[in-house]
Amino acid sequence: MTWVLAIGLALVAFAVIAFAFRLPKATWATVGAALAFGLVGYALQGKPELPGAPKEASVATAGTGETLVELRHVVVPEQFRSTSGRMITADALARRDRPADAATILRGAIRENPKDSEAWLALGNALVEDADGQMTAAARFAYLKSEQLSPESPGVPFFLGIAQANAGQLMDVRALWGEAARRAPEGSEAGKEIDDHIARLETVMRQILKQQGLEPPPAK
Repeated sequence: MTWVLAIGLALVAFAVIAFAFRLPKATWATVGAALAFGLVGYALQGKPELPGAPKEASVATAGTGETLVELRHVVVPEQFRSTSGRMITADALARRDRPADAATILRGAIRENPKDSEAWLALGNALVEDADGQMTAAARFAYLKSEQLSPESPGVPFFLGIAQANAGQLMDVRALWGEAARRAPEGSEAGKEIDDHIARLETVMRQILKQQGLEPPPAK
């Protein structure tokens, strides 16, 4: 019922915005897309099963540095994890929502070991977080380096998917998370976490399609 209520409120919001404020039809698609992105953010970041849990309104799928750190610890398999002691300090700073300071520490870890793929991944996350969820050239470079060093790790496609969702570019999110799921070790916590994100994304997108009178694709 929570999903029905959320989608119903989104439709009411669309009607109020579009008709009460007499917006031109040319802007309706933009308004609808913004509300859809909000629903996706709710699906991926919120916990619909918990009543009354306050959440910051955001399209982001991982709204805080602490969330990003916890997800990285789950998603990155043991063989791809960093051995640098600087990661502890960087993670502590990221948890306190100080991504710029975390990035400084991570650059130090990378100078010590340029082949530290998790440090590159964490740097990409910190740079995106510091840019309010936007993918910068420096963040893209950090993700690319991590991917080159550990092409079988699910980390990069998973966090790229989060960054794409934050930017409202949802078309690529499912494909990126599908690739992350393919790379995750069978039966691992990483695989379960990624599958959970995919399931929530597909649930809300299917609900949106149904509300628009469209036939949703069959669940995979």
